Amino acid sequence: MRAFQYANPTTLEEAIALLAAGGSAAAALAGGTDLLSLMKDDVERPERLVNLKSIAALRGVERGADGALRIGAMATLDELLASPAAATHAALAQAVDGIRSPQLRAMGTVGGELLQRPRCWYYRAGFGLLALRDGRSMVTDGDHRYHAVLGTEGPAWFVHASSLAPPLQALGARARIAGPDGEREIALQDLYRVPAREGEREHTLQSGEILTEIVVPATTARSAVYEVRQREALDWPLAAAAVAVEIDGDTVRAARVVLGHVAPTPYEAAGAAAAVVGKTLSDQTIAAAAEAAVAGARPLSGNGYKVQLARVATRRALAAVLGAEEMRAEGMLDSMPAGRAVLGGREV
Repeated sequence: MRAFQYANPTTLEEAIALLAAGGSAAAALAGGTDLLSLMKDDVERPERLVNLKSIAALRGVERGADGALRIGAMATLDELLASPAAATHAALAQAVDGIRSPQLRAMGTVGGELLQRPRCWYYRAGFGLLALRDGRSMVTDGDHRYHAVLGTEGPAWFVHASSLAPPLQALGARARIAGPDGEREIALQDLYRVPAREGEREHTLQSGEILTEIVVPATTARSAVYEVRQREALDWPLAAAAVAVEIDGDTVRAARVVLGHVAPTPYEAAGAAAAVVGKTLSDQTIAAAAEAAVAGARPLSGNGYKVQLARVATRRALAAVLGAEEMRAEGMLDSMPAGRAVLGGREV
């Protein structure tokens, strides 16, 4: 690890000033579970780390008078999981529960989890976010079994690593950001972008800006996440689907379906949502939504299996919003743990 300056501000204003003064050579330190590993591997080389742990304003999980859920960016994953205020959103609990490392849940923060860098092995081996060599993609020409199958119109083939981003996006969450020019609020999906050239990042934060909190608006939507992993122990999903569905009687009034770990950003499957709105959730409508979710897939030769996993994750996440008893009655519930499937020679 290279030498760096360390700053420990106690206010948001101090942190913003320190980051802005450091420019591209400065980095915010949240839980450190991802950034420090990248620094040890000499992939990231910040000259100044600005610790955010001492800023009390960035912590906490609470529900406001308007019914919205406020999640401080420095709240830990364990704090989110234990919060009574967040418990009404089943998808959030399922997503955090899927992070099987007690150490990561205790140290990792919500903001850090949302802004963690891609798990792409080309990037983590020092070949850059787009992994280009002589103008050609190392991904398409190499081992791409865990890479993107959706949203690959440009040169990026990495998959977005966050487990929390898909359910938060499905729930209509907004990101609050503070920086040298003041505060701004954006839809969570606008926090992410697909880089078009080397040197661009996969998020839209500007120099000196800090993600301060996530706000989930009051909603009556039922939510669920379904993830598919290779192992029950610590592992990132191969594919995931998060859904938020508002049901009026037997009819779906509104829906959002967001896929994770299959595209460079959390992938809004608008076609899947459209397939269920105005209809009753049934085997037929859920199957149609699952097909629509992957309609634009462009798999490479080694990762086509992820299309089927995304299809299954969508189907099971939508089935989950019916509730366990209704799922059993409809024959849609098998022996897999709620919200999670593990591949081990088992067909999914």
